[in-house]
Amino acid sequence: MGFKDEQGFDLPGRAKPDAPDHLGHRERLRVRFNQGGADAMPDYELLELMLFRAIPRQDTKPIAKALIARFGSFGDVLAAPPPRLKEVKGVGDKVVFELKLIQAAAVRMARNTVLSKPALTSWTALIEYCTAAMAYDDREQFRLLFLDRKNVLIADEVQQRGTVDHTPVYPREVIKRALELSASAIILVHNHPSGDPTPSQADIDMTRQIVDAASKLTITVHDHIIIGRAGHASFRAMKLI
Repeated sequence: MGFKDEQGFDLPGRAKPDAPDHLGHRERLRVRFNQGGADAMPDYELLELMLFRAIPRQDTKPIAKALIARFGSFGDVLAAPPPRLKEVKGVGDKVVFELKLIQAAAVRMARNTVLSKPALTSWTALIEYCTAAMAYDDREQFRLLFLDRKNVLIADEVQQRGTVDHTPVYPREVIKRALELSASAIILVHNHPSGDPTPSQADIDMTRQIVDAASKLTITVHDHIIIGRAGHASFRAMKLI
């Protein structure tokens, strides 16, 4: 609102300066999100919204676009290691914290949809959880899902973390942990940071060792799932188990 004289006429040169352009842009993004949801926005615009709290007085579009350009996708940005995120101009501790907080919230929500539920009848939710937790990790991790007699998920543990293309897996440790938890069945899960979920011969050999060891103690291996950015592979579906 400008300044006026006693008769109510505008005084020249005394108008309040307009708000910065990025403030209007922020409000337009909020309106679009409220009206159309996330599906109405490309990845970089959703990322812009997420950065508003971490960067309150700056246009977040250049940073969001730079993050997508560097890492390739929305999921890749959330999962990127903090040191690599900070290589992008404008990304500091507050931005890293915000991204990691949102990543943790997404994984927690996905996990809650499968915990204490029959895994074999919640298969889609199980795959979505494993994808959220593992698909964008830049190192291999080997996860064990332990089930009771009714195939209800009773525990979810990462047994090993490895390198970009290898995770050491010890069948004896897998079976030992299943016995400690009184699990009747297990589902093996690991990720391929390359993005391609196709099982390697080493994956196949390791799985057979675990299946053989488990069968001797009447523990069922329901499946071995490999998670990648390009999708997932099921040993059961591929008749490898």
